Amino acid sequence: MSPLDQVIVAAYLLATLAIGLMARERRRSRGDRRQGVSYLLAGRRLTLFGFVATMVSTWYGGILGVGEYTFKYGLSSWIVFGVPYYVAAALFALFVAARARKAASLTLPEQLHEAYGRGPGGFGAAVVLATTLPAAYVLSFGVLLELAFGLPLHWGIVLGGVFSVVYLWRGGFEAVVRTDLLQFALMFTGFVMLLGVLIADHGALPFLAANVPPAHWSWSGGRTAQAVAVWYVIALATLVEPSFYQRCFAAESPQVARRGLLLSILFWLVFDLLTTATGLYARALLADLPPDQAIEAFPRLAALALPVGLVGLFHISMLATVMSTVDSYLFIAASTVGRDLLARLPLQLDVTAATRVGLVTTGAATVGIALASESVVSLWHAFGTVATCTLLVPVVGAFVPGLRMSPRAALVSMASSFTLSLAWLLSGRIGDAYWLDLEPIYPGLGLAALVWAADRAASRLAARRGC
Repeated sequence: MSPLDQVIVAAYLLATLAIGLMARERRRSRGDRRQGVSYLLAGRRLTLFGFVATMVSTWYGGILGVGEYTFKYGLSSWIVFGVPYYVAAALFALFVAARARKAASLTLPEQLHEAYGRGPGGFGAAVVLATTLPAAYVLSFGVLLELAFGLPLHWGIVLGGVFSVVYLWRGGFEAVVRTDLLQFALMFTGFVMLLGVLIADHGALPFLAANVPPAHWSWSGGRTAQAVAVWYVIALATLVEPSFYQRCFAAESPQVARRGLLLSILFWLVFDLLTTATGLYARALLADLPPDQAIEAFPRLAALALPVGLVGLFHISMLATVMSTVDSYLFIAASTVGRDLLARLPLQLDVTAATRVGLVTTGAATVGIALASESVVSLWHAFGTVATCTLLVPVVGAFVPGLRMSPRAALVSMASSFTLSLAWLLSGRIGDAYWLDLEPIYPGLGLAALVWAADRAASRLAARRGC
């Protein structure tokens, strides 16, 4: 990268840091600080514009993974990472968003605690903590810093983790929202610019049709039906996505939460079209790129197609999508430690102080995991599977009392589905294939549903005997 492009990237990083540091915790009283409403949820005053900006930018952190998948499998990227998540997000908006805003809880584990008690609440907190550590995104951050400045990857990862902790420490969720306003604008700007240059230089569909392999135009991208279908089940993770609940808890009204999510789907659709088209150009122009380097498809395409100066602008567009997710998930993980774990212990810590302790510990854990990771897509898949199997059934019951199981059944469901899905996942990592050639999410969710059905049947039987 040229010195001018490096200056542009450095200026963006400094601007983001400054915006984050200028954010201040919105506090109305000492009690508000102790409860954590101001630090964790910006006082529950998130407007529609702020909601959409932070939601859209946060949920699109795996930009390098999307580039990797599109480069390898073509339009299947949109079928896998787009369509199923639009449907799941719409379900969340229509049936969950308003319920979440009306709840008194500040975090998803707290809602589980209120619905089922200490055991399921604590188990849920552990799962949320494990699945929100943004290791995949810090890894992407490190890769982008490596490409921009020539830093060793491990230093890029460390700096990526430290960077967000610094401004989150001061402003909490307010810092997340303010920086996301900038990230939201930049993520679209960079891809619109790059795609415009590519179309101007090479043309549109005729060029792609002549230079992209035929398999890349199919719905499956040459993959098996099960490999594609599993993402439609994994998309159910949206219904237990902590960042969705955090934004809904923080919205200034139930209407803002619902409308904000529906508007976010439209922006995701537009951005998906931009990234998919850009990925197809990457496949056409970088045909010799080895598959094991496909994670660098977008940055390499920018270096090939853009002049000095615009390369830096596109690089900050990618950084914006990654950084918005890093700080959001890191803060959710820290909130889980502070609100749902440390604050429940007799330590005399208010929630803000406990969350700041969580920032340091989760930041260190995130960096450690990222240093040991190999594939962004692999991490995404693994964490989504385990979280969905463990949390989906109990969380639905926590917000819909008519579907709620007993506290004991909730704990059994969570522990058993977590264990089974994790064991199934490890079977594929240790051996050549998953047990029975099934993706882990199917047996995991099946077991959770079985426990729920058994508990419902037992409750009905007990009610009849009582009569």
